Amino acid sequence: MSAKKISGTEVARAIENDLREQVSEMRRKSPGFQPRLAIVQVGGREDSNVYIRMKLKAAENIGILAEHIKLPRDYNQNELLAKLSYLNDSPLVHGIIVQMPLDSTEKIDAHLVTDAVSPHKDVDGLNTQNEGRVAIGDMSGFIPCTPAGVIELIKRSGVSISGKNAVVLGRSRIVGTPVAELLKWEHATVTVCHSKTKNLSEITKTADILVVAIGKPELVRGSWIKPGAVVIDCGINPIPDSSKSSGQRLVGDVSYSEAVQVASHVTPVPGGVGPMTVAMLMRNTVLAARRQLERLVAPAWPLSPLRLNILTPVPSDIEIARAQKPKHIAQLAEEIGLYPNEVSQYGSTKAKISLSVLERFRDQKGGKYIVVAGITPTPLGEGKSTTLLGLVQALGAHRGKNAFACMRQPSQGPTFGVKGGAAGGGYSQVIPMEDFNLHLTGDIHAVTAANNLLAAQMDARIFHELTQKDGPLYDRLVPKIKGVRKFSAIQLRRLKKLGINKTDPDALTPEERTKFARLNIDTKKIMWNRVVDLNDRYLRKITIGQSPTEKGFTRETSFDISVASEIMAVLALGKNIDDIKERLANMVVALDKDGEPVTADDLGVTGALMVLLKDAFEPTLMQTLEGTPVLVHAGPFANIAHGCSSILADKIAMKLAREGGYVATEAGFGSDIGMEKFFDIKCRASGDTPHCAVIVATVRALKMHGGGPAVSPGLPLHDVYVQENLELLSKGLCNLGKHISNGNKFGVPVVIAINRHGNDTEAELNMVKEYAVKNGAFRAVVCSHWARGGAGALELADAVVAACDAPPAFRYLYPLDLPLVDKIRTIAVEMYGAGHVDYTDDVLEKIKKFTEKGYDKLAVCMAKTSNSLTGDPSIKGAPTGFTLRINDIFVSVGAGFIVPMVGDISKMPGLPTRPSIYDIDLDTKTGEIQGLF
Repeated sequence: MSAKKISGTEVARAIENDLREQVSEMRRKSPGFQPRLAIVQVGGREDSNVYIRMKLKAAENIGILAEHIKLPRDYNQNELLAKLSYLNDSPLVHGIIVQMPLDSTEKIDAHLVTDAVSPHKDVDGLNTQNEGRVAIGDMSGFIPCTPAGVIELIKRSGVSISGKNAVVLGRSRIVGTPVAELLKWEHATVTVCHSKTKNLSEITKTADILVVAIGKPELVRGSWIKPGAVVIDCGINPIPDSSKSSGQRLVGDVSYSEAVQVASHVTPVPGGVGPMTVAMLMRNTVLAARRQLERLVAPAWPLSPLRLNILTPVPSDIEIARAQKPKHIAQLAEEIGLYPNEVSQYGSTKAKISLSVLERFRDQKGGKYIVVAGITPTPLGEGKSTTLLGLVQALGAHRGKNAFACMRQPSQGPTFGVKGGAAGGGYSQVIPMEDFNLHLTGDIHAVTAANNLLAAQMDARIFHELTQKDGPLYDRLVPKIKGVRKFSAIQLRRLKKLGINKTDPDALTPEERTKFARLNIDTKKIMWNRVVDLNDRYLRKITIGQSPTEKGFTRETSFDISVASEIMAVLALGKNIDDIKERLANMVVALDKDGEPVTADDLGVTGALMVLLKDAFEPTLMQTLEGTPVLVHAGPFANIAHGCSSILADKIAMKLAREGGYVATEAGFGSDIGMEKFFDIKCRASGDTPHCAVIVATVRALKMHGGGPAVSPGLPLHDVYVQENLELLSKGLCNLGKHISNGNKFGVPVVIAINRHGNDTEAELNMVKEYAVKNGAFRAVVCSHWARGGAGALELADAVVAACDAPPAFRYLYPLDLPLVDKIRTIAVEMYGAGHVDYTDDVLEKIKKFTEKGYDKLAVCMAKTSNSLTGDPSIKGAPTGFTLRINDIFVSVGAGFIVPMVGDISKMPGLPTRPSIYDIDLDTKTGEIQGLF
C-alpha cells in the first residue's frame, strides 16, 4: 500500500483563503478596522528570519497588518518586558509573538517572556494561562499553533480521532504536551513517549494516530508504524546531501519513504506541518482581532452592576456612599471598552481617560445625547444631578443599555460654603463622593495655576515696560544664549500677527523692535483677574503692587472663583487639544492704549498654559452607586459662563456608549440659563446633535413659584411645602410651562422628571404630570431615584429612550450672523419672556466696539440670576413683557462667547455666617472624612 500524502501546503492555502474572507467581512463591518500582528525578534538568526518572512508573507496575503519589531542582540530582559507591556496595552495590536529562540547576548528567561505576552494577544498560545486552558479542555483561549495544525491536518484527512489510540513522541511544551492534550479532548486514548521511554517501537506500533515531535532525523522507521495508521511528522532536520546546491536537505523525524509503505496517511517534510503552523498563527490573529471587533460592536457592555442595599428611612448621603464598595476602576474601564494604556489610575476608584480614545473610535457611531436641566430652582436645588445619576443607573444597571453620565467637577467653594457637593444624593450618587467633591484629580487646581500664571505674566510685563527703555526691553525679550539670538516659536507668531516678516532678531528696525516689545497695556482696561477655588468675599476687590519693589505701580483688581476663569470655559468647550490651544492663545486679557486687544499669545504664555493643563485635558472616570460609568470633567461657572461639562467628555462617552447607547449630561440651573447655553454654545461648538431634554421639577419649587414663602437653606420649610396645597401648586405651574416651551423651541422632545419628595401627595404629583403633558411635554414621569436608585427612575429611562427614538429636529435659537443686540433680544424674549431689552450707554458703546472687531459673530452667554426667569431674583413664576436691563457686557474670545450682564452677578461667592466648614472634620484614627453632607 502507499499512504495518502497530507499536504500541509494545500490545507494552509485553504485556511488562508478562508481567513482572507473573514478579514474582508470584518472590514465591511468596520471600514477602519484591520487585524494587526506584532512579531518581536531579538537579534537576527537567519533561520528565524526565514520563519518571519513566511509569517509576514502569509499575513499580507490574508490582509493582516504585520509589524516586524527588530530588537538588537544586547536588548536586556527588562527592556524586552517593557516592549511587550507596551504592545499588550496598545488597542491597535491584536496579536503578539516573540520569535524563538532569542538571539541575545543578555540573559533572558524565555518562559518569563512568553508569559509576559497578554493571554488575550498570545496568538502563539505559549502563555501559561492559554496552555493551562488547553490542559483542562477549555479551548476559549489560543491553542498553540503547531499542535493546532496537527489536529487540523488529521481532521482534514477524513480520519475520525474519537476512540482511536494515539501515540505522541515528544513532550515539549511547544508541541508534544499540547498535542497530547488536544488529542485527549478529541476523545482519543493518548500515550506520550519521550527519550526515556522503553520499548518505543513497540508502543508506536499500537498507534492509530502517530504524532512525532522528537527532534531526531528519521528516527521512526516503517517497522515502527501500525499498518493503516495516520502519521503526522512535526520534525524538520537538516542532513547532508551532496546532490543539493546547499549541501543539505530537510527531513522529518519519520523516514518518509518507509512510512508511505505502511501508513494510510502521512505528512511530508517540508510541506506538511510547517505551513500549518503559520496558518494557525494567522487564524489565531484573526480570532483575536474578531474578538476585539465583536467587543467593539456588541450592542451592550459586559457591565457588572452593583447591588444596592436600600434602607428606610434613607440614610445620609455619605453613609450610603460608604456602605457601597465600588468596583476597581480598572474593571469598570475594561467593561466599557477601554484599554490599559488609555487609563491612568488615580488610586483604585478614579482614573484619567486618554483622548486617544477618540482617535481609536473615530469611525464609531455615537450614542444618543441627552441634556438634563431644571425649572427655576429654590436655593435648595431640585435634584438635577441626582436625577441625572438615577437616569443612567436605570438605563445601565436595570435596562441593560450602555449609559454614561457626564458631570461637572464641583468647586470647593460651594462644598465648604452652604450648597454642599454635587455628587447627587440618596441612592443616586457618584462614588466615592468625598473624592468627587474634594480635589478629585486636580483639574480645578491646574486651571487655577494656569489662570494665575497668565495674570502674573501680564502684571510683570506691565512693570517691565514701565521701567525699561525700548532697546534694553527688546534685548531682554530676545537675549543672546551662547552667542546665538533667536525668536521663540510664540514670538514668531507675534511677529506674524504684527505683519513683520522677519526671523532674524538683529534684522528688525528700531520701530519694529518697539512694536514687537511693547504691548502698552492700558491698566484701566484689564479684563483678567486672579482666581482661587474657595469662597472668599475679601478678595472681591484688592489692590496689588504695594511692595516697594513694584516702585509705586499699584492698581485695583479682583479675585474670581476658579471655575469662573475663562480657562475653565475653554477647557469645557475645546473639541481637541489643538482647539484648546488656539482658544487659549486667543483669550483677551486687556486692551492696549489704542484700544486693541492683548491676548495670551501676545504675552508669550500659551505654551506654558498648555503644559500646566496637560493632565486636565483628560476627563476623569468614576462610577455611580450601581457601578455604571461617569465621566467628570470641567466645571465652568453657570452664571457667567455656560455651566456645562466638557465637550471632550461627552464625545468620549458617546463613542464608548456606541450607537445604541445613551449619554446624559447636565446643564447648570434651568432651561433659561444652562439648557439654552448647552444648545446654543456647547452643541454649536461640538457639532453634536442632542436627542432629548430632561427637565427636573419638584412640587416644592412650583409651590414657591405659585407665591409660597421664601425657601432658605438651613431654615425649616414653611407648612405649605410639607402639606398638600393644590391651589398654590396650580399657580406655580406656569414656571414649568415656560421651561417646557423653552425646550420645544429647540426642536427636541422634553421629558419632565418630577423628583418626588417625602411630603408630596399623589394629587399634587398627578397635577404636575397632567399639566406638563397638556403643555407640550413629550412625557412626564414621577421619579423616586433618591430613595430607590435606578429602580426608582425606570419610567424616566423608558420615557427618555422613547424620546430619543423620535425623529431629530434640533435647531439653534439664533444664527451667529445675527446682530449682537438681536441675539440678546431673541434670548430675552424667547427664553425669559421679556418684552424689551434696555442697555446702559456704556454697554451700547462696548457693543459697537465688539462689532467693529468682529466679536458680534460669537455666541451669547447671558449672565443672569438663576433664581428667576427675569433679572430680579425675587420675581417668581413666569412673568411676561418685562424689561430686561443689560448693565455690563464683556467678551470671552477664547471661550467663543459674549457675556451680557443682567444685574449684579458676583464671580466670587462669600461664606455665610455658618458655612459647612463647621461640620467637616477628619477622623484621625480611621482617616474618614466626617460631616460632608
